[in-house]
Amino acid sequence: MTSDAIEITDLCRTFPVGSGRRTVKYALDNVNLCVARGSVHGLLGPNGAGKSTLSKILATVLLPTSGTAKVMGADVVTETDRARGGLALVLGGDRGLYQRLTARQNLEFWATLHGMGSPRRARKAIDEVVELVGLSSVDQTVERFSRGMKQRVHLARALLVQPGVLILDEPTMGMDPAAAHAFRQIVVDVSGSGTTVLLTTHDMREAEAVCDRVSLINDGRVAFTDTPAELRRRSDGEQRIEVFETPPDGESRCDELREMPRVLSVETRREGGFLVTVDGRDAVNGVLAALVGMGVHGFSVAHPTLEDVYLRAVGGRGMHVG
Repeated sequence: MTSDAIEITDLCRTFPVGSGRRTVKYALDNVNLCVARGSVHGLLGPNGAGKSTLSKILATVLLPTSGTAKVMGADVVTETDRARGGLALVLGGDRGLYQRLTARQNLEFWATLHGMGSPRRARKAIDEVVELVGLSSVDQTVERFSRGMKQRVHLARALLVQPGVLILDEPTMGMDPAAAHAFRQIVVDVSGSGTTVLLTTHDMREAEAVCDRVSLINDGRVAFTDTPAELRRRSDGEQRIEVFETPPDGESRCDELREMPRVLSVETRREGGFLVTVDGRDAVNGVLAALVGMGVHGFSVAHPTLEDVYLRAVGGRGMHVG
């Protein structure tokens, strides 16, 4: 048995474009990716990069043009039923929920559709998942639920079948911070029980909080795959040094820092202190030594975040799509 829950090899997906429909656009272009069992793997990337297309292929909703994808060892094209039996897909939103039923009634209906055996077994499974997602004491129709509560129902439905792989496509989009935080904790708990989670997100803080590894997809290709910590460590982008006190002759001291190699800017703060931005980690030590020489000891270094890594990789794409 393979150690990877998801295995993707040379995967391509094209769509016809133009009036003649003879030109094709690559939504996915020779994607290779492996996701270890029991891990949380994040898919990052701008709109139109191919993240949702990849999720739909893995969920057997969409066929690849070429290449292979396997879920729990089953090929999504040649062993579709077996692949579907090992996964669950959560897209979220209002679709797929029966608004005039309670969460538990929705789950009872889906348990019947999945053929979960005796009513007693189904009730036991439902009790477990509603407890896990925090809805055990909620007895009202879904139409009265907030966005976050509806997302929990979607997650409960997915977990009802005890999937080996859980695919979450931007599950916290539109949630308030408290609901998003609670949802992320559920994802961590689910992964801890052995389920592999593939998480598509635009929220870099979310990826840092829950993902063991992340992959950036840009223009249909995987730009990089690694742990968030290692990506931050390897990043050689801008580094920021927050200085909490102003030395004597503060302005002239700031001018001295501005003249140092690879110092990009020195911004004084109205409340006191200043912010030094340098180009790369190698420049940090020189600035810190200069600050100590000035008699300054109150400072901190803000290391790159996953968002910094992402922005450097994507570049100045801004609001543009495709």
